[in-house]
Amino acid sequence: MKSSTPIAIHWFKHDLRLNDNAALRAVAGKASELLCVFIVDPRWFRPSHYQSSHMGKFRWQFLLESLRDLDEQLQHLGQTLHVVYGEPVEQLKQLINSTRATIISTNRHNGVYERQQWQRLQQARPELSFLEESTHTLFDIEQLPFALQELPESFTPFRKKVESIKVDPPLQKVGHLPEQISGFESRWSGELPPSGAESQRLQGGACAAYQQLNYYLFETDLIKTYKETRNGLDGWDFSSKLSAWLANGSLSARAVMAQIHKYEAERGSNESTYWLFFELLWREYFYWYALKHQHKLFRFGGIRQKKPLTSFWPQRFAKWCAGNTPYPIVNACMKQLNETGYMSNRGRQLVASCLVHELGLDWRYGAAYFEQQLIDFDVGANYGNWQYLAGVGADPRGHRQFDLEKQTRIYDPNGEFVNKWSSQQNNLPLDDVDPSDWPISWN
Repeated sequence: MKSSTPIAIHWFKHDLRLNDNAALRAVAGKASELLCVFIVDPRWFRPSHYQSSHMGKFRWQFLLESLRDLDEQLQHLGQTLHVVYGEPVEQLKQLINSTRATIISTNRHNGVYERQQWQRLQQARPELSFLEESTHTLFDIEQLPFALQELPESFTPFRKKVESIKVDPPLQKVGHLPEQISGFESRWSGELPPSGAESQRLQGGACAAYQQLNYYLFETDLIKTYKETRNGLDGWDFSSKLSAWLANGSLSARAVMAQIHKYEAERGSNESTYWLFFELLWREYFYWYALKHQHKLFRFGGIRQKKPLTSFWPQRFAKWCAGNTPYPIVNACMKQLNETGYMSNRGRQLVASCLVHELGLDWRYGAAYFEQQLIDFDVGANYGNWQYLAGVGADPRGHRQFDLEKQTRIYDPNGEFVNKWSSQQNNLPLDDVDPSDWPISWN
């Protein structure tokens, strides 16, 4: 029998904010008591069979900062954030039992494991009310002019179908929450691993996200030249730098879109203001792409089931990761990534093309390494873009190979980026002759 005074648990995932949070707002209107929880899965820190873990030190530091920022916001509303370490479904079962919760709310996640966890919880506790809302996208699924299974197989048809749809304004910041569950103390599990990362300019949390959004649009007018500068390799101002906050949900895409509209109304629109929206549409496409294709996102043959002619040389992969290849521009990008947790969009394309085409390596190893290293890792954008470069995904042209020397002349003509991050490492051998390093066959 359900309690006459509903008790709820809100499971934060990638919605680490009070602004534009439909799931949190909905549960706040239904419950008399509430527990806010974030669960750190120990599996995030364990290496996969692609030799990388889900969570590296830079993103873990950024996540911890974001969680503490969220905790501070919740405290202003009489709530706190309960951060626990353990397998998510088992942790939630224990919390349900100890709180006698009758409602569970969360943000709709497009990841395979996250979808499975939500389904397992529903199967284990069918007597509960489950509330799931979309907080990570520009459009609700009901707004899409096609069924999810009819999502176009490439970006351009998708863009043409959705770019004229009105993006709803973000929901107002949650201003009231139910009381904390009585007798249930908030805790940050002592088992949480330290980040091990040095300080960085990217600071986690919604407060920092809105500061950067305001800086890029209104303080500096940098958005006016975004299309011309977005292919830069280094520096703070050549791109918006919003991707990390969008990825963990400290900032919503609709909030960004609302500020773009405000900027255009006050200061005018041009190709660059549109282009920031255009990039949000790419992010949107890969969200639905991941939700539609699920396990196919991680398959060697991708969504096209077209196995690329690549294999796996452990030594080549190690050199690529460390930035010790025969290609200076690739080395500079990889060393930048390893030292900062960040790499430009242009750099990501170049190093991915190198791994697949010059080094002949299985794209999934590169994608997994990015997952570990990038502060702004997003499952759909990361694996969708890697499939795109490997010719097994959303690119209608197939293999997209970059001429690395030409790209270097265009984007680093004076060698400043290469000299800063790796110096001119020319004539490095690609392979050491050793039978033990012969390739592992793909499957």
